[in-house]
Amino acid sequence: MRRPLLWRGVALAGAVALTLTACGDDGDDGGSTGEPTSEETEQGGETEEPGGDVEVDRPGRDEVFDLGYILPESGPLAFLGAPMIEGAKMAVEDINAAGGVNGNDVTLTTADEAGDAALAQQAAARLINGGVDAVLGAAASGMTQEIIQVLYDNQIVECSPANTSPDFSDQANNGFYRRTVPPDAAVAPIIADTVVADGAQNVAVVARADDYGVALADLVESNVQDLGASVATRVDYDPNTSDFSAEVSDITGANPDAVVIVGFGEAATLIRQLIEAGLSADQLYGGDGLFGPTLTSDVNPDDPSFIAGMKVIGASGGEEFNTRLNEQLPDNEKGNLIYGGQSYDCVIIMALGAIAADSTDPVEFNDFVNEVTKGGTECTTFAECSELLANGEDIDYQGVSGPLDIEGADPTFGRYAIAQFQDDGTLEVVGSQDVDLTTIE
Repeated sequence: MRRPLLWRGVALAGAVALTLTACGDDGDDGGSTGEPTSEETEQGGETEEPGGDVEVDRPGRDEVFDLGYILPESGPLAFLGAPMIEGAKMAVEDINAAGGVNGNDVTLTTADEAGDAALAQQAAARLINGGVDAVLGAAASGMTQEIIQVLYDNQIVECSPANTSPDFSDQANNGFYRRTVPPDAAVAPIIADTVVADGAQNVAVVARADDYGVALADLVESNVQDLGASVATRVDYDPNTSDFSAEVSDITGANPDAVVIVGFGEAATLIRQLIEAGLSADQLYGGDGLFGPTLTSDVNPDDPSFIAGMKVIGASGGEEFNTRLNEQLPDNEKGNLIYGGQSYDCVIIMALGAIAADSTDPVEFNDFVNEVTKGGTECTTFAECSELLANGEDIDYQGVSGPLDIEGADPTFGRYAIAQFQDDGTLEVVGSQDVDLTTIE
């Protein structure tokens, strides 16, 4: 069935550098789904040692809203971190400029997920031991699965700006978890719409053979067919391969007029080989895993125009926020906007939840985090929303990444950027699309 979308197509200007993501389910499910025991609750959530060698001892609460993030500062996904980290810092700055949370400035403690399960677990333990009330992150779904259980056991509110794995929607240990980016079911129709709107009718779908790649490729394939186009071929590849000769042969042999690639940085070699085999760059489309700053040089460091015309699609904030974010980013990250708006919104809604509950205890404000995103008086800034709460009003925060309207773990609204590589190697945002998930059947 055709999946209807709520369109709010907005032409956005400016060059955008890429961000490679591991937002999908990139590993083992990791986290268990057990309930915290009564003993753990009475003792402040003291738990078994995560990963076997990390001690956790949650301290008592204070009146300050203490926030920590677990985002990729290093490791293979470090370039994913910049817009999310800057988005979080911008949110804390805005909150404190407007009077903080319940009269106190918000604190921010940083930690690195590093693309490593043990390091992510240690980061979570350090934040819990340090007394955080809420955690922003992780970015990679696999890394979140490594920490979600210990955060749940210790009753720490968690919000991820970048997890797109569908698993989080229903798993039993998501009681303190939510995200501001929808699962992959939201972006798949946007990818398909973009490809078909550009005139493609015979589409090859290519994906890394892991949970993230296969799940998103399945959705893209279905949506392409829903739009009346055909799937020329479906190719799943080993993410560890360095030779795509067989895959290129299969793809070119199917004579597609467009190719959708669901991959991460390893797909740079595939992209180069496809173009060398005769496909043009404007026939190529990538998902969020190719929305990273190094793709141009990874594909062909000698020719910045080599992939000019290729389009990529990924979650972002709106135009006004993206402009502000871009001004804050360091020179080597200018234009790197993916998940920055979602990160900003995570911080804002957790802080507003604490104000609505009149408490920085996560057990008390957890339920209010979703409530501030729906049903009350609409407001668009922390200052405006916190004033309404102080006056006793319910609020409906309209985020920089959209209205959110969070139900359970998931937003019911998503905002995405469509960007295209230019002759000078930069990535220019050529449009945006909003999606109301309540309309997706």
